[in-house]
Amino acid sequence: MRLIWAAALTAALPAWAETDFTRLSEAERAIFHAEIRAALLDVPQLLPDAPPVVIADPYAEAVESDLARIAAHRDVLFAGGAKLALIVAEGCPDCRRAETELYDISESYGVTFTRLVIGEHDNLLRDLGLEQVPAYVFEDRMFQGWMPVPVLERYLAE
Repeated sequence: MRLIWAAALTAALPAWAETDFTRLSEAERAIFHAEIRAALLDVPQLLPDAPPVVIADPYAEAVESDLARIAAHRDVLFAGGAKLALIVAEGCPDCRRAETELYDISESYGVTFTRLVIGEHDNLLRDLGLEQVPAYVFEDRMFQGWMPVPVLERYLAE
């Protein structure tokens, strides 16, 4: 009996070793999820009749607060139809870099931006809760610190 058990285990090891669910690629994960979903839908008695569980977003309140602060300062941040506001400080190397890169790529995306300087708009910065420059403020999000060009381009393309 032990010999049969050992033979069965040995035969199953290669398949078992290839099924490390913690190392699935994105494509494999999508296929796996689709297969599980299809299996559950094919056998409806496996699914409980309970209503779906709604999971509260732990960041929802902070996001709503940020959006309200952006909306309160919309006229200054997006003056003249600007798509975003760049907040900088004089003498800040990352701010100069951010501004130069933003000028270079904004033309290719057909967008304008508002440049706001710390010292001239201190209340605005405090109201927005920004503590680091450069800072980028879009209509629906804010970022602090220098943003790499490919990331910035992704947001400008939206």
